Formats: sequence, structure tokens, C-alpha cells
Amino acid sequence: MIQGILGKKLGMTQVFSADGSRIPVTIVEAGPCTIVQKKTEATDGYNALQLGFMTKKSHRTNKPMMGHFKTAGQGAFSCLREVAADNIDDYAVGDQITCDILLKEGDIVDITGTSKGKGFQGVIKRWGFSGGRASHGSKFHRAPGAIGMSAWPAKVFKGKKMPGQLGNERVTLQNLEIVEVRPEQNLVLIKGAIPGPNQSVVLIRKGAKVKK
Repeated sequence: MIQGILGKKLGMTQVFSADGSRIPVTIVEAGPCTIVQKKTEATDGYNALQLGFMTKKSHRTNKPMMGHFKTAGQGAFSCLREVAADNIDDYAVGDQITCDILLKEGDIVDITGTSKGKGFQGVIKRWGFSGGRASHGSKFHRAPGAIGMSAWPAKVFKGKKMPGQLGNERVTLQNLEIVEVRPEQNLVLIKGAIPGPNQSVVLIRKGAKVKK
């Protein structure tokens, strides 16, 4: 079986369980995805399926990519991702992958997306530093403090927590629960929050740490 599907984060809401408890959920439009290419052990050294998601106009796609999409016969796509598949011979280029094929209520999944970018930030917001006292003229408030070494090693070690870019990085959240699947609308309701802003593309995969 294919191990993942692409989706678009639509936003958050809440649903109520049978006993009346409130469950915060993220709504994801999962699929339909089109198989654009099959990668096999014989030709590529590994088995995987390349999925296309979110169609776009052909005149906004260059000719090499249109030639790549032509085999599937489903138009052009703005997003391409590879996902693993166990029985790759059961799939053909051009097949549609929908959310109900992979997911069902109660499944545990891992969600990968790009987190919200927050720009260049200081050490207090980026790393949670305490900072200096706010009063009595200390003049040390939100600065990182000393960073260098003495005579040895006379340098700053790599990985030192410093000001810099915050967010806008690939993030994976594990062990999230599927609350509901609505195949007629291509919607999946996932318990809790997931990475990225609304309208961003996420990858939904079977939970890697789930006991089988």
C-alpha cells in the first residue's frame, strides 16, 4: 500500500465526540493525488511513487515539465512529492490516490510541513533566553551576552544559540490521530495543530512509530 498522500491545510475548527467532549481539529484537503511517475528498484534503485497535487494551468509550466506530466495525462501540477509504496506493481501512472484509500478514522499519522516563517529574531524569542534585569540601569535586557571562548579554543563553536532566522523550516509532527475522514469532500480532520499556515501543502504519512 502507498504510505502517504499530499494535502492542503485549510484551517482549524472543533468537533464533538459521542460523549460530548470537544476535540480541536485541523482540516486538511487530502488529495486527490495523481501518480505522475513510478520509481522501481530496477531502474532507480528504490521503490516509490511520485504524486502530483494541485493542478495548475499548462501555460504556466515549462516544456520539460509538461513532457514529464504528459505520461499521466491529467494536466500539470504545482506540487510533486515522492512517497514510499510496498506493492508498487499494483499502481499505474495516471491513477488517482484519494484520502479514503490510505486513511480511516482512528489512524495514527505523521504530518510534515513547512512551519510559519517569523523572520530574523533575537535569542529571547528564538531560543527562550531569560535576558537581563529590566531596572536599575543594567543596560543588559535582551542581548545574548558573551559568546566567545578565552585563549582556548579562541573561537565560537558551531551550533551556538544566536539570533537568526526563526521558522520557515521543514517540521514533522508524529502520532497525530485521524478524527474523521470525509471522502466525498476529500477532507481529513486531524486532532490538534499541524505545521504551516493555512493553504500550505503538507504530507500525511502512516505513523512511523505505531506498533504493527
